[in-house]
Amino acid sequence: MKISNAKLEALVLYFVSNTAKRHLGKTKLMKLFYFLDFRHVKKYAAPVTHDTYVKLDYGPIPSIIKNIVDDTANGVKTSLADVISIRKVPGKRIERVTARREFTDKDRKLFSPTEMEILENVCEEFGDKSTKAIKDASHEEAPWKESELHASIPYTLAAHDKDCEMEEKEIEFLSGLV
Repeated sequence: MKISNAKLEALVLYFVSNTAKRHLGKTKLMKLFYFLDFRHVKKYAAPVTHDTYVKLDYGPIPSIIKNIVDDTANGVKTSLADVISIRKVPGKRIERVTARREFTDKDRKLFSPTEMEILENVCEEFGDKSTKAIKDASHEEAPWKESELHASIPYTLAAHDKDCEMEEKEIEFLSGLV
């Protein structure tokens, strides 16, 4: 994985700090990462996390980040253990993600201006949305539609969406797939 622990922590803290607490569970968190990476690809041809996305029933997930979040939820000491807590909500399916500390200016400095732009846009659009709404939105995207279940989702499929500003070859080059 090409993302640093500090940047991963800052991303998760930003998502926790800028989305509706009642809707932020592990599934929604995975979709927020998807939209961050693929929208950054669509506009700037490179992902933020460089994680490998996999098509699952509930939508695309970043495989390494999901494993770290799952380990954190299971009490394993991960890079996120001091940053977030994840608790099952009694009587519901959601595993709610909450912050153990505030998102700081030091965290903000880990992001480029373009990363900050997309991060803010994703939280503005999906912050109040339910997990189902963000899952459904991810299923409308070419990367989801054009991938096989349980297979990796190439960043280049972002070029197949109408809102993509980049050519497939630019994405292939800048996302490190060449």
